[in-house]
Amino acid sequence: MKRKIVALLCTAAMTCTLLAGCGQGAADTADTAAETAETMETAEDTETEDAAAEETGEVSDQEAADNVAALIDAIYVQERTDETDAQCTAAKEAWDALTDAQKELVAGEFADPDYFGRDTGDASLDDPRNQDEIGENEILVVSFGTSFNDSRVADIKGIEDALQEAYPDWAVRRAFTAQIIINHVQARDGEYIDNMQQALDRAVANGVKNLVVQPTHLMHGAEYDEMMDAVNEYADQFESVQVAEPLLGEVGSDATVINEDKQAVAEAVTAAAVAEAGYDSLDAAREDGTAFVFLGHGTSHTAKVSYSQMQTQMTELGYDNAFIGTVEGEPEETACDAVIEAVSAAGYTKVILRPLMVVAGDHANNDMAGDDADSWKSMFTASGSFESVEAQISGLGSIPAVQELYVAHTAAVIGE
Repeated sequence: MKRKIVALLCTAAMTCTLLAGCGQGAADTADTAAETAETMETAEDTETEDAAAEETGEVSDQEAADNVAALIDAIYVQERTDETDAQCTAAKEAWDALTDAQKELVAGEFADPDYFGRDTGDASLDDPRNQDEIGENEILVVSFGTSFNDSRVADIKGIEDALQEAYPDWAVRRAFTAQIIINHVQARDGEYIDNMQQALDRAVANGVKNLVVQPTHLMHGAEYDEMMDAVNEYADQFESVQVAEPLLGEVGSDATVINEDKQAVAEAVTAAAVAEAGYDSLDAAREDGTAFVFLGHGTSHTAKVSYSQMQTQMTELGYDNAFIGTVEGEPEETACDAVIEAVSAAGYTKVILRPLMVVAGDHANNDMAGDDADSWKSMFTASGSFESVEAQISGLGSIPAVQELYVAHTAAVIGE
């Protein structure tokens, strides 16, 4: 390739000479010839360096970065295999071997410099709860999961700790349903979290007789259904299996159906948002022109009506400046443009965004509060309808009242 470039440069030099005969000055021709000769020399030097690199087995910065990107993409999968542990180790070791400049070049289908490089807090503060010696009674807390360490500690571990405190005679263990997240945490932080199969196999191997499954999921959605499929496969290996309600309880038939769980969550998240914003009450925030937008994930599952029910619940409580949105925009009235229009039409000039998610992870940090043009914070700001748009990065799981609700759901199936 380099020889072809040199040949082309030579041709260019000859062309310059011909142009000189058509009116170009002698001095200009000399300068052009000198520049061409210098370029040819540089190309030859580059060819020599590349050849030397090939002989010594050296790779370019981009090749080194691309190798890491491929290793990251290989573990960004939802299925665990016999090779997963080795793949996680290989990806981290290859990343650690890169220079800072090379790390910035990492880009793949899913890979980017943030996969290993983003600081999300201290993973050592977490407890993966994958210990054996479980005993006969186990509470398995099942979460989608998050790779954001601080959020995992505050939200998921916060719920698990509350359950362990409430039931000291039961062993609390953890399972994540997102293998992609399990692999991320394992590769980056060396923390091993069980998936559903591993957690259930661990329970069987430890002789658990009474299994209580407490999902931290918001609703009876797709993740809950997948969890139930896994639990049902193991049901005959325990003397008893009980599954507690997710956070919002039963779904209900339409947007008008609300329940005590939805009321408790609406009151808890609104109170937390108002306090963090520095207002004495929701009424005080309203008088100041402030609206709160609580952002859920959204889903195409039939359980998406739960978001509409939460909006109904806010209205029933008189929370006129509380609005429900979703990242996925399902149901339609929870899409960003629809919520912007609703908040603006109601006359509010200040907006505070906060997750309606158990964990303040990727969606909260990026889709809600990120700097990209398609984040909710950016789109609300770009609308030009509001004086200020702020975001609170805090998951539902860190709110004591929400933790107490999970404890109550567990109590309902344990019978204590």
